[in-house]
Amino acid sequence: MDRLVITVVEIRGKCPVFKEGDRIVIEGSEINLKETDAVCTHAFASFLPYIVALRKGIKPSELGLGRGEKAYVQCLDPGYPYTDGGTVIFEIMVVRDEAEESMAGSKRGNR
Repeated sequence: MDRLVITVVEIRGKCPVFKEGDRIVIEGSEINLKETDAVCTHAFASFLPYIVALRKGIKPSELGLGRGEKAYVQCLDPGYPYTDGGTVIFEIMVVRDEAEESMAGSKRGNR
């Protein structure tokens, strides 16, 4: 099963939920709570539309979210001077399950 690892790479202003380096790990349609540092509903709204697309193999560049294998999105909170919070920049990386990929490749080879 592919995993999405979403990492806080920058905080502009102040965020009451995250600190730099915090991670959210998504496996399938579930948040892996044991490997997740924090969850924020405002932030989740920012990357929720891209979770399935990235897991399905659509490149971040095709979504306008990055130039390489990593996607970048930011929290909806604009921060100062508009709010007392701050915006958070997230890096989203897909971690492919190599065992599943090799099984899929061997099944294709057996056709």
